[in-house]
Amino acid sequence: MAKFESNNHRNFRNDRHDHNDHHYNNHRRPQQETPSVTVEEGQRFPLTIKRMGINGEGIGYYKRMAVFIPGALTGEEVVAEVTSVAKRFLRAKIHRIRKTSPHRVEPRDSYADEVGGFELEHLDYPEQLKFKRDVVTQSLERYKPYGYQHYDLRPTLGMDDPYGYRNKAQFQVRKNAEGQVEAGLYAERSHDLVDLPTCSVQMPAVMTVMRAVVGMLQDLEIPIYDEEAHSGIVKTLVVRAAAHTDDVQLVFITNSQKLPRKRDLLTRIADELPQVTSVMQNINPGETSLIWGDETRHLAGSETITEKLGDLSFKLSARAFLQLNPYQVEVLYDETKKALDLQPGETVVDAYAGIGTIGLSLADTAEEVRGMETIPEAVDDANANAEANGITNAHYELGSAEDLLPKWVMAGFHPDAIVVDPPRTGLDETLMDTILAIRPAKFVYVSCNPSTLAKDLVTLAEDYRVDYIQSVDMMPQTARCEAVVKLSRRQ
Repeated sequence: MAKFESNNHRNFRNDRHDHNDHHYNNHRRPQQETPSVTVEEGQRFPLTIKRMGINGEGIGYYKRMAVFIPGALTGEEVVAEVTSVAKRFLRAKIHRIRKTSPHRVEPRDSYADEVGGFELEHLDYPEQLKFKRDVVTQSLERYKPYGYQHYDLRPTLGMDDPYGYRNKAQFQVRKNAEGQVEAGLYAERSHDLVDLPTCSVQMPAVMTVMRAVVGMLQDLEIPIYDEEAHSGIVKTLVVRAAAHTDDVQLVFITNSQKLPRKRDLLTRIADELPQVTSVMQNINPGETSLIWGDETRHLAGSETITEKLGDLSFKLSARAFLQLNPYQVEVLYDETKKALDLQPGETVVDAYAGIGTIGLSLADTAEEVRGMETIPEAVDDANANAEANGITNAHYELGSAEDLLPKWVMAGFHPDAIVVDPPRTGLDETLMDTILAIRPAKFVYVSCNPSTLAKDLVTLAEDYRVDYIQSVDMMPQTARCEAVVKLSRRQ
Protein backbone atom coordinates (compact mmCIF):
# COMPACT_ATOMS: atom_id res chain seq x y z
CA MET A 1 0.00 0.00 0.00
CA ALA A 2 1.06 3.55 -0.52
CA LYS A 3 -0.91 6.39 0.93
CA PHE A 4 -0.39 9.63 2.74
CA GLU A 5 1.63 9.54 5.92
CA SER A 6 -0.22 8.79 9.12
CA ASN A 7 0.01 11.57 11.61
CA ASN A 8 0.39 10.23 15.13
CA HIS A 9 3.46 10.29 17.37
CA ARG A 10 5.09 6.89 17.57
CA ASN A 11 8.50 5.31 17.67
CA PHE A 12 10.16 3.30 14.89
CA ARG A 13 7.01 1.37 14.07
CA ASN A 14 5.44 1.03 10.68
CA ASP A 15 4.18 4.37 10.24
CA ARG A 16 1.46 3.43 7.81
CA HIS A 17 -0.84 1.53 10.18
CA ASP A 18 -2.12 2.84 13.42
CA HIS A 19 -3.99 0.01 15.12
CA ASN A 20 -2.17 -1.45 18.14
CA ASP A 21 -3.77 -4.59 19.49
CA HIS A 22 -3.96 -5.02 23.23
CA HIS A 23 -1.30 -7.48 24.36
CA TYR A 24 -3.61 -9.77 26.25
CA ASN A 25 -6.21 -9.94 23.53
CA ASN A 26 -3.52 -10.92 21.06
CA HIS A 27 -2.75 -14.03 23.08
CA ARG A 28 -6.15 -15.01 24.37
CA ARG A 29 -6.29 -18.37 26.08
CA PRO A 30 -9.39 -20.52 26.34
CA GLN A 31 -12.06 -19.03 28.59
CA GLN A 32 -11.56 -20.01 32.20
CA GLU A 33 -12.10 -18.56 35.62
CA THR A 34 -9.85 -15.63 36.44
CA PRO A 35 -7.04 -16.98 38.65
CA SER A 36 -7.13 -15.75 42.20
CA VAL A 37 -3.58 -14.46 42.55
CA THR A 38 -2.31 -11.60 44.66
CA VAL A 39 0.58 -9.88 42.90
CA GLU A 40 2.11 -6.47 43.53
CA GLU A 41 4.22 -4.19 41.37
CA GLY A 42 7.90 -4.80 42.06
CA GLN A 43 7.33 -8.41 43.07
CA ARG A 44 9.88 -10.84 41.65
CA PHE A 45 9.58 -14.51 40.78
CA PRO A 46 11.26 -17.07 38.49
CA LEU A 47 9.57 -17.65 35.14
CA THR A 48 10.11 -19.87 32.11
CA ILE A 49 9.29 -18.26 28.77
CA LYS A 50 6.96 -20.56 26.84
CA ARG A 51 6.68 -18.62 23.60
CA MET A 52 6.91 -15.16 22.08
CA GLY A 53 3.81 -13.09 21.49
CA ILE A 54 2.97 -11.23 18.32
CA ASN A 55 4.42 -8.00 19.66
CA GLY A 56 7.78 -9.69 20.26
CA GLU A 57 7.49 -10.03 24.03
CA GLY A 58 8.18 -13.22 25.93
CA ILE A 59 5.18 -14.98 27.50
CA GLY A 60 5.29 -17.10 30.61
CA TYR A 61 2.70 -18.10 33.22
CA TYR A 62 2.73 -17.32 36.93
CA LYS A 63 0.06 -19.33 38.77
CA ARG A 64 -1.88 -19.58 35.48
CA MET A 65 -1.70 -15.84 34.82
CA ALA A 66 -0.08 -14.76 31.56
CA VAL A 67 3.02 -12.62 32.09
CA PHE A 68 4.31 -10.46 29.22
CA ILE A 69 8.02 -9.60 29.36
CA PRO A 70 9.63 -7.47 26.65
CA GLY A 71 13.08 -8.74 25.69
CA ALA A 72 12.58 -12.30 26.93
CA LEU A 73 13.05 -15.17 24.47
CA THR A 74 11.43 -18.58 24.15
CA GLY A 75 13.04 -21.16 26.41
CA GLU A 76 14.75 -18.64 28.68
CA GLU A 77 14.48 -18.84 32.44
CA VAL A 78 14.31 -15.39 33.99
CA VAL A 79 13.62 -13.67 37.24
CA ALA A 80 10.68 -11.44 36.37
CA GLU A 81 9.90 -8.15 38.10
CA VAL A 82 6.25 -7.09 37.87
CA THR A 83 5.72 -3.64 36.36
CA SER A 84 1.92 -3.57 36.17
CA VAL A 85 -0.99 -5.73 37.27
CA ALA A 86 -4.19 -6.20 35.26
CA LYS A 87 -7.16 -8.38 36.08
CA ARG A 88 -6.15 -11.29 33.90
CA PHE A 89 -2.49 -10.74 33.04
CA LEU A 90 0.73 -9.20 34.28
CA ARG A 91 3.43 -7.09 32.67
CA ALA A 92 6.98 -7.50 33.87
CA LYS A 93 10.57 -6.76 33.02
CA ILE A 94 13.65 -8.96 33.17
CA HIS A 95 15.40 -8.59 36.50
CA ARG A 96 17.91 -11.31 35.69
CA ILE A 97 18.32 -14.08 33.11
CA ARG A 98 19.05 -17.43 34.73
CA LYS A 99 19.15 -19.45 31.50
CA THR A 100 19.94 -17.67 28.22
CA SER A 101 18.58 -18.65 24.81
CA PRO A 102 21.25 -19.79 22.32
CA HIS A 103 19.59 -17.39 19.86
CA ARG A 104 20.14 -14.28 21.99
CA VAL A 105 22.55 -11.76 20.46
CA GLU A 106 23.90 -8.38 21.54
CA PRO A 107 21.81 -5.54 20.01
CA ARG A 108 23.74 -3.12 17.83
CA ASP A 109 21.79 -0.18 19.28
CA SER A 110 22.39 0.57 22.94
CA TYR A 111 18.92 2.11 23.27
CA ALA A 112 17.10 -0.87 21.71
CA ASP A 113 15.22 -1.55 24.94
CA GLU A 114 14.21 2.09 25.39
CA VAL A 115 12.42 3.04 22.17
CA GLY A 116 10.07 1.15 19.92
CA GLY A 117 11.07 -0.45 16.66
CA PHE A 118 13.88 -2.69 17.95
CA GLU A 119 11.77 -5.36 19.66
CA LEU A 120 13.75 -8.25 18.16
CA GLU A 121 17.25 -6.85 17.85
CA HIS A 122 18.40 -9.21 20.62
CA LEU A 123 17.23 -12.25 18.58
CA ASP A 124 19.40 -13.68 15.80
CA TYR A 125 18.00 -13.06 12.32
CA PRO A 126 17.16 -16.65 11.26
CA GLU A 127 15.03 -16.94 14.41
CA GLN A 128 13.39 -13.58 13.67
CA LEU A 129 12.22 -15.01 10.35
CA LYS A 130 10.83 -18.12 12.08
CA PHE A 131 9.11 -15.91 14.65
CA LYS A 132 7.33 -13.92 11.93
CA ARG A 133 5.93 -17.07 10.36
CA ASP A 134 4.82 -18.13 13.84
CA VAL A 135 3.01 -14.79 14.25
CA VAL A 136 0.82 -15.78 11.29
CA THR A 137 0.25 -19.19 12.87
CA GLN A 138 -0.76 -17.65 16.20
CA SER A 139 -3.25 -15.35 14.50
CA LEU A 140 -4.83 -18.20 12.55
CA GLU A 141 -5.08 -20.31 15.72
CA ARG A 142 -6.89 -17.49 17.44
CA TYR A 143 -9.52 -16.78 14.76
CA LYS A 144 -9.70 -20.27 13.17
CA PRO A 145 -10.77 -19.46 9.59
CA TYR A 146 -12.08 -22.44 7.63
CA GLY A 147 -9.36 -24.99 6.92
CA TYR A 148 -6.62 -22.98 8.66
CA GLN A 149 -4.86 -26.12 9.94
CA HIS A 150 -4.00 -27.00 6.33
CA TYR A 151 -2.90 -23.60 5.04
CA ASP A 152 0.44 -23.56 3.24
CA LEU A 153 2.48 -21.16 5.41
CA ARG A 154 5.70 -20.53 3.53
CA PRO A 155 8.99 -19.58 5.22
CA THR A 156 9.44 -15.84 5.69
CA LEU A 157 11.42 -14.07 2.98
CA GLY A 158 14.13 -12.02 4.67
CA MET A 159 17.07 -9.79 3.79
CA ASP A 160 20.70 -10.70 3.25
CA ASP A 161 21.64 -7.74 5.44
CA PRO A 162 18.79 -6.84 7.82
CA TYR A 163 20.17 -3.42 8.75
CA GLY A 164 20.34 0.03 7.18
CA TYR A 165 17.05 -0.38 5.32
CA ARG A 166 14.68 2.28 6.71
CA ASN A 167 14.28 5.10 4.22
CA LYS A 168 12.51 7.55 6.52
CA ALA A 169 12.24 8.71 10.11
CA GLN A 170 10.46 11.40 12.09
CA PHE A 171 12.88 12.70 14.73
CA GLN A 172 11.55 14.78 17.62
CA VAL A 173 13.76 17.81 18.36
CA ARG A 174 14.25 19.20 21.86
CA LYS A 175 16.86 20.93 24.02
CA ASN A 176 18.26 19.06 26.98
CA ALA A 177 18.94 20.51 30.43
CA GLU A 178 22.39 21.64 29.29
CA GLY A 179 20.93 23.58 26.36
CA GLN A 180 22.15 21.13 23.71
CA VAL A 181 19.86 20.36 20.77
CA GLU A 182 18.94 16.67 20.60
CA ALA A 183 16.93 14.70 18.06
CA GLY A 184 15.58 11.19 18.34
CA LEU A 185 12.60 9.18 19.49
CA TYR A 186 10.47 9.11 22.58
CA ALA A 187 11.08 6.35 25.09
CA GLU A 188 8.32 3.75 25.21
CA ARG A 189 5.13 5.00 26.90
CA SER A 190 6.59 8.46 27.59
CA HIS A 191 7.59 11.80 26.11
CA ASP A 192 11.16 11.46 27.32
CA LEU A 193 13.40 12.03 24.31
CA VAL A 194 16.12 9.50 23.58
CA ASP A 195 18.85 11.17 21.51
CA LEU A 196 19.94 9.01 18.56
CA PRO A 197 23.53 9.65 17.50
CA THR A 198 23.37 6.44 15.45
CA CYS A 199 20.70 3.97 14.35
CA SER A 200 21.54 0.65 12.75
CA VAL A 201 18.22 0.15 10.94
CA GLN A 202 18.13 3.57 9.26
CA MET A 203 19.70 4.18 5.86
CA PRO A 204 23.01 5.95 6.56
CA ALA A 205 21.97 9.00 4.51
CA VAL A 206 19.02 9.62 6.84
CA MET A 207 21.22 9.69 9.93
CA THR A 208 23.93 11.78 8.24
CA VAL A 209 21.43 14.48 7.29
CA MET A 210 19.65 14.44 10.64
CA ARG A 211 22.82 14.79 12.71
CA ALA A 212 24.20 17.54 10.47
CA VAL A 213 20.96 19.54 10.67
CA VAL A 214 20.89 19.19 14.47
CA GLY A 215 24.35 20.78 14.50
CA MET A 216 23.11 23.62 12.29
CA LEU A 217 20.13 24.28 14.57
CA GLN A 218 22.55 24.47 17.50
CA ASP A 219 25.05 26.75 15.72
CA LEU A 220 22.40 29.13 14.38
CA GLU A 221 20.54 29.20 17.71
CA ILE A 222 17.22 28.55 16.01
CA PRO A 223 14.46 28.31 18.67
CA ILE A 224 13.60 24.70 19.51
CA TYR A 225 10.11 23.73 20.63
CA ASP A 226 9.58 23.39 24.40
CA GLU A 227 6.70 21.05 25.23
CA GLU A 228 6.19 22.36 28.76
CA ALA A 229 6.25 26.04 27.83
CA HIS A 230 4.50 25.46 24.47
CA SER A 231 7.01 27.81 22.90
CA GLY A 232 9.82 27.64 20.37
CA ILE A 233 9.78 26.83 16.68
CA VAL A 234 11.30 23.54 15.44
CA LYS A 235 9.40 20.49 16.64
CA THR A 236 10.36 17.62 14.36
CA LEU A 237 12.78 16.74 11.57
CA VAL A 238 11.46 14.36 8.92
CA VAL A 239 14.13 12.86 6.68
CA ARG A 240 13.47 10.51 3.78
CA ALA A 241 16.11 9.02 1.48
CA ALA A 242 15.54 7.38 -1.89
CA ALA A 243 17.57 4.18 -2.08
CA HIS A 244 17.84 4.03 -5.86
CA THR A 245 18.31 7.71 -6.78
CA ASP A 246 20.22 9.05 -3.74
CA ASP A 247 17.70 11.90 -3.33
CA VAL A 248 17.04 13.07 0.23
CA GLN A 249 14.09 15.15 1.39
CA LEU A 250 14.19 17.18 4.61
CA VAL A 251 11.05 18.55 6.27
CA PHE A 252 11.08 20.98 9.20
CA ILE A 253 7.88 20.66 11.21
CA THR A 254 7.42 23.92 13.05
CA ASN A 255 5.23 25.42 15.76
CA SER A 256 4.61 28.55 13.69
CA GLN A 257 4.88 29.87 10.16
CA LYS A 258 8.15 31.55 11.09
CA LEU A 259 11.48 29.81 10.67
CA PRO A 260 14.12 32.17 12.11
CA ARG A 261 17.41 32.42 10.21
CA LYS A 262 15.85 30.44 7.36
CA ARG A 263 18.16 31.90 4.72
CA ASP A 264 21.31 31.02 6.71
CA LEU A 265 19.95 27.55 7.39
CA LEU A 266 19.13 26.85 3.74
CA THR A 267 22.54 28.15 2.64
CA ARG A 268 24.31 25.75 5.00
CA ILE A 269 22.14 22.83 3.87
CA ALA A 270 22.97 23.58 0.22
CA ASP A 271 26.70 23.90 0.96
CA GLU A 272 27.15 21.03 3.42
CA LEU A 273 24.44 18.54 2.39
CA PRO A 274 24.32 18.40 -1.43
CA GLN A 275 22.42 15.09 -1.18
CA VAL A 276 19.39 17.00 0.12
CA THR A 277 17.43 17.76 -3.04
CA SER A 278 14.17 18.86 -1.40
CA VAL A 279 13.57 21.04 1.66
CA MET A 280 10.05 21.63 2.95
CA GLN A 281 8.37 23.18 5.99
CA ASN A 282 5.20 21.86 7.58
CA ILE A 283 3.36 24.10 10.03
CA ASN A 284 1.76 22.37 13.02
CA PRO A 285 1.09 24.93 15.77
CA GLY A 286 0.32 24.27 19.41
CA GLU A 287 0.22 21.24 21.66
CA THR A 288 -0.98 18.22 19.72
CA SER A 289 -0.38 14.49 19.45
CA LEU A 290 -0.23 14.86 15.66
CA ILE A 291 3.13 15.22 13.96
CA TRP A 292 1.90 16.83 10.75
CA GLY A 293 -0.07 20.02 10.28
CA ASP A 294 -2.29 20.89 7.35
CA GLU A 295 0.03 23.36 5.59
CA THR A 296 3.26 22.37 3.86
CA ARG A 297 5.56 24.94 2.23
CA HIS A 298 8.33 24.53 -0.30
CA LEU A 299 11.65 26.00 0.91
CA ALA A 300 14.36 24.82 -1.49
CA GLY A 301 15.16 22.32 -4.23
CA SER A 302 12.37 20.22 -5.68
CA GLU A 303 8.97 19.71 -4.04
CA THR A 304 9.37 15.96 -4.43
CA ILE A 305 12.04 13.30 -4.53
CA THR A 306 12.09 10.31 -6.87
CA GLU A 307 12.37 6.66 -5.91
CA LYS A 308 12.66 3.73 -8.30
CA LEU A 309 11.00 0.37 -7.73
CA GLY A 310 12.02 -2.12 -10.36
CA ASP A 311 11.62 -0.43 -13.73
CA LEU A 312 9.21 2.23 -12.42
CA SER A 313 9.84 5.68 -10.95
CA PHE A 314 7.66 7.31 -8.29
CA LYS A 315 7.62 10.92 -7.21
CA LEU A 316 7.19 11.34 -3.46
CA SER A 317 5.83 14.48 -1.87
CA ALA A 318 6.44 15.24 1.80
CA ARG A 319 3.27 13.51 3.01
CA ALA A 320 3.16 10.68 0.46
CA PHE A 321 3.60 7.23 1.95
CA LEU A 322 5.99 4.62 0.61
CA GLN A 323 7.00 1.39 2.29
CA LEU A 324 9.86 2.02 4.72
CA ASN A 325 11.99 -0.77 3.24
CA PRO A 326 12.67 0.00 -0.45
CA TYR A 327 14.65 -3.21 -0.87
CA GLN A 328 12.02 -5.62 0.43
CA VAL A 329 9.14 -3.75 -1.18
CA GLU A 330 10.30 -5.11 -4.52
CA VAL A 331 10.16 -8.60 -3.02
CA LEU A 332 6.66 -7.89 -1.67
CA TYR A 333 5.39 -6.65 -5.02
CA ASP A 334 7.05 -9.51 -6.93
CA GLU A 335 5.25 -11.95 -4.62
CA THR A 336 1.99 -10.07 -5.18
CA LYS A 337 2.43 -10.27 -8.93
CA LYS A 338 3.30 -13.97 -8.72
CA ALA A 339 0.24 -14.70 -6.57
CA LEU A 340 -2.15 -12.84 -8.88
CA ASP A 341 -0.75 -14.68 -11.92
CA LEU A 342 -2.36 -12.23 -14.33
CA GLN A 343 -2.69 -13.33 -17.93
CA PRO A 344 -2.79 -11.06 -20.99
CA GLY A 345 -6.27 -9.66 -21.44
CA GLU A 346 -7.20 -9.80 -17.73
CA THR A 347 -8.28 -6.75 -15.75
CA VAL A 348 -7.38 -5.96 -12.15
CA VAL A 349 -8.61 -3.64 -9.40
CA ASP A 350 -6.01 -2.09 -7.09
CA ALA A 351 -7.92 -1.27 -3.90
CA TYR A 352 -6.30 0.99 -1.28
CA ALA A 353 -4.14 2.14 -4.17
CA GLY A 354 -2.36 5.14 -2.66
CA ILE A 355 0.15 6.54 -5.17
CA GLY A 356 -0.21 3.46 -7.37
CA THR A 357 2.85 1.41 -6.48
CA ILE A 358 1.17 -2.01 -6.60
CA GLY A 359 -1.19 -1.37 -9.48
CA LEU A 360 1.42 0.19 -11.74
CA SER A 361 3.71 -2.79 -11.15
CA LEU A 362 0.95 -4.99 -12.65
CA ALA A 363 0.24 -2.82 -15.67
CA ASP A 364 2.77 -4.49 -17.97
CA THR A 365 0.66 -7.67 -17.96
CA ALA A 366 -2.88 -6.52 -17.27
CA GLU A 367 -5.29 -5.39 -19.96
CA GLU A 368 -6.45 -2.66 -17.58
CA VAL A 369 -5.70 -1.54 -14.04
CA ARG A 370 -8.25 0.46 -12.08
CA GLY A 371 -7.49 1.81 -8.65
CA MET A 372 -9.15 3.93 -6.02
CA GLU A 373 -8.05 5.99 -3.06
CA THR A 374 -9.87 8.34 -0.68
CA ILE A 375 -7.12 10.98 -0.53
CA PRO A 376 -7.23 13.43 -3.46
CA GLU A 377 -3.46 14.12 -3.47
CA ALA A 378 -2.73 10.40 -3.61
CA VAL A 379 -5.04 9.93 -6.60
CA ASP A 380 -3.30 12.82 -8.37
CA ASP A 381 0.09 11.29 -7.60
CA ALA A 382 -1.00 7.84 -8.82
CA ASN A 383 -2.22 9.17 -12.16
CA ALA A 384 0.87 11.37 -12.50
CA ASN A 385 3.11 8.37 -11.79
CA ALA A 386 1.29 6.36 -14.45
CA GLU A 387 1.84 9.13 -16.98
CA ALA A 388 5.49 9.62 -15.99
CA ASN A 389 6.16 5.91 -16.54
CA GLY A 390 4.39 5.84 -19.89
CA ILE A 391 1.60 3.62 -18.56
CA THR A 392 -1.66 4.20 -20.42
CA ASN A 393 -3.75 1.25 -19.19
CA ALA A 394 -3.92 2.29 -15.50
CA HIS A 395 -6.36 4.83 -14.08
CA TYR A 396 -7.07 5.92 -10.52
CA GLU A 397 -10.24 7.51 -9.16
CA LEU A 398 -11.11 9.34 -5.98
CA GLY A 399 -13.43 7.37 -3.73
CA SER A 400 -13.71 4.24 -1.63
CA ALA A 401 -13.61 0.76 -3.08
CA GLU A 402 -17.00 -0.07 -1.60
CA ASP A 403 -18.50 2.87 -3.51
CA LEU A 404 -16.60 2.61 -6.78
CA LEU A 405 -16.54 -1.17 -7.32
CA PRO A 406 -20.34 -1.53 -7.57
CA LYS A 407 -20.48 1.55 -9.79
CA TRP A 408 -17.92 0.05 -12.17
CA VAL A 409 -19.70 -3.30 -12.24
CA MET A 410 -23.03 -1.63 -13.03
CA ALA A 411 -21.27 0.11 -15.91
CA GLY A 412 -20.10 -3.24 -17.28
CA PHE A 413 -16.60 -3.54 -15.81
CA HIS A 414 -16.12 -6.96 -14.22
CA PRO A 415 -12.54 -7.35 -12.92
CA ASP A 416 -10.80 -10.67 -13.34
CA ALA A 417 -8.62 -10.00 -10.30
CA ILE A 418 -8.43 -7.78 -7.24
CA VAL A 419 -5.54 -6.92 -4.94
CA VAL A 420 -6.07 -5.30 -1.55
CA ASP A 421 -3.45 -3.83 0.78
CA PRO A 422 -5.51 -2.47 3.69
CA PRO A 423 -4.32 -0.64 6.82
CA ARG A 424 -3.70 -2.51 10.06
CA THR A 425 -7.40 -2.50 10.87
CA GLY A 426 -8.02 -4.85 7.94
CA LEU A 427 -10.64 -4.83 5.23
CA ASP A 428 -13.58 -2.48 5.40
CA GLU A 429 -16.67 -4.62 6.02
CA THR A 430 -18.58 -3.09 3.11
CA LEU A 431 -15.64 -3.68 0.79
CA MET A 432 -15.47 -7.31 1.90
CA ASP A 433 -19.18 -7.71 1.12
CA THR A 434 -18.60 -6.10 -2.27
CA ILE A 435 -15.72 -8.45 -3.11
CA LEU A 436 -17.81 -11.48 -2.13
CA ALA A 437 -20.66 -10.23 -4.31
CA ILE A 438 -18.42 -9.62 -7.33
CA ARG A 439 -16.36 -12.78 -6.70
CA PRO A 440 -13.35 -12.12 -8.97
CA ALA A 441 -11.59 -15.35 -9.91
CA LYS A 442 -8.22 -14.10 -8.64
CA PHE A 443 -7.75 -12.35 -5.33
CA VAL A 444 -4.59 -11.37 -3.43
CA TYR A 445 -4.62 -9.91 0.08
CA VAL A 446 -1.44 -8.07 1.11
CA SER A 447 -1.50 -7.80 4.90
CA CYS A 448 0.56 -5.82 7.38
CA ASN A 449 -1.27 -7.25 10.41
CA PRO A 450 -1.65 -11.03 10.74
CA SER A 451 -4.34 -10.60 13.42
CA THR A 452 -6.76 -8.67 11.22
CA LEU A 453 -5.81 -10.85 8.25
CA ALA A 454 -6.87 -13.97 10.17
CA LYS A 455 -10.06 -12.25 11.28
CA ASP A 456 -10.91 -11.28 7.68
CA LEU A 457 -10.17 -14.81 6.46
CA VAL A 458 -12.97 -16.13 8.66
CA THR A 459 -15.39 -14.48 6.23
CA LEU A 460 -13.35 -14.71 3.04
CA ALA A 461 -12.57 -18.43 3.39
CA GLU A 462 -16.25 -19.25 2.99
CA ASP A 463 -16.06 -18.24 -0.68
CA TYR A 464 -12.31 -18.38 -1.34
CA ARG A 465 -9.68 -21.06 -0.88
CA VAL A 466 -6.42 -19.96 0.73
CA ASP A 467 -3.79 -21.34 -1.63
CA TYR A 468 -0.86 -20.13 0.45
CA ILE A 469 0.41 -17.39 2.76
CA GLN A 470 3.87 -15.98 2.01
CA SER A 471 5.26 -13.92 4.88
CA VAL A 472 7.76 -11.18 3.99
CA ASP A 473 10.03 -9.42 6.48
CA MET A 474 9.61 -5.76 5.65
CA MET A 475 10.94 -4.54 9.01
CA PRO A 476 13.84 -6.58 10.40
CA GLN A 477 14.60 -6.14 14.11
CA THR A 478 10.90 -5.46 14.78
CA ALA A 479 7.95 -7.74 15.45
CA ARG A 480 6.08 -6.52 12.37
CA CYS A 481 5.27 -9.02 9.64
CA GLU A 482 3.75 -8.59 6.18
CA ALA A 483 2.12 -11.40 4.24
CA VAL A 484 0.92 -12.02 0.71
CA VAL A 485 -2.12 -14.31 0.60
CA LYS A 486 -3.14 -16.03 -2.62
CA LEU A 487 -6.86 -16.76 -2.70
CA SER A 488 -8.82 -18.66 -5.37
CA ARG A 489 -12.57 -18.56 -5.80
CA ARG A 490 -14.30 -21.75 -4.72
CA GLN A 491 -16.39 -23.39 -7.44
